[in-house]
Amino acid sequence: MMRVLTGIQASGKLHIGNYFGAMKPMVDLQEKNELFTFIANYHSLTTSKDSATLKQYTIDAAVDYLSIGIDPNKTTFWIQSHVPEVLELYWILSKFTPMGLLERGHSYKDKVARGIPANHALFSYPVLMAADILILDTEVVPVGKDQIQHVEMTRDIATKFNNEYGDIFTIPSHQVAAEVSTIPGIDGQKMSKSYANAIDLFMEEKPLQKRCNKIISSSTPLGEPLTWEDDNIYALASLFLDSEKKKELQVRYQSGKEGYGHFKKYLKELIWKELAEARDKRTYYLSHMDEVNDILAQGAKKAQNIAQTKMLQVKEAIGL
Repeated sequence: MMRVLTGIQASGKLHIGNYFGAMKPMVDLQEKNELFTFIANYHSLTTSKDSATLKQYTIDAAVDYLSIGIDPNKTTFWIQSHVPEVLELYWILSKFTPMGLLERGHSYKDKVARGIPANHALFSYPVLMAADILILDTEVVPVGKDQIQHVEMTRDIATKFNNEYGDIFTIPSHQVAAEVSTIPGIDGQKMSKSYANAIDLFMEEKPLQKRCNKIISSSTPLGEPLTWEDDNIYALASLFLDSEKKKELQVRYQSGKEGYGHFKKYLKELIWKELAEARDKRTYYLSHMDEVNDILAQGAKKAQNIAQTKMLQVKEAIGL
């Protein structure tokens, strides 16, 4: 059984893109691995605008991930700031992080180019990520392609430390999830909160239908065959379907008997059905926040026990 670590940014309402790109794969990981999952509220400070919003986003993320299927009996689940040892290690690792390594960071350059303020927190983000990983003796880090470089930086930092002080840190490897096609938003661009084109996971049924109705489609009139290959509605619906159901939907598109309005209603029904159990769980957790807080506290206690043991090794090695 491998020790796997994933982090969740607390940055707003979760959407269909988050669900298929990160949440479902995470739930699958806990079945065959020792999964550690934390809500990265220290990392979220790089983009957070005010304290009240960050607090709300943090607890919302906890509730949503528990609702989707993170099982506290299988996964260690906590809030990053509840294990402050990670910041202590972050500072120590800074000594083993060459400036040139951070200056080559693709993510930092991309975020600054998009208008995010260029501050030290954003610049040194990979060092904090390295601390998150190394403090728990993580073996595998599932990431998207844009985060592979950060895991490679972690390996470089850990190797540099180990070369000087012995085999203190486990050298982690990255794992890129099976390729999920880019999930389109209602305008056809990649679904993203920043593009205001997302379909949120936990919308009420009528607002969900209205959101689906806004998906951009072609102007082919009712009664003529529709093209499914580049259709945004089909691309979203297919996420919920197996190969046989996809073929059935393709036949429906080509029949000319249904228009885009029919398929937007069908998409809403797929989303509503897929998340039925999660909605029920979410209703439960929102009315039992003491249970949510207990889960997070127990997760933090377990993670902190591991972190404190690791920090004793690190301090002994470096002379603190």
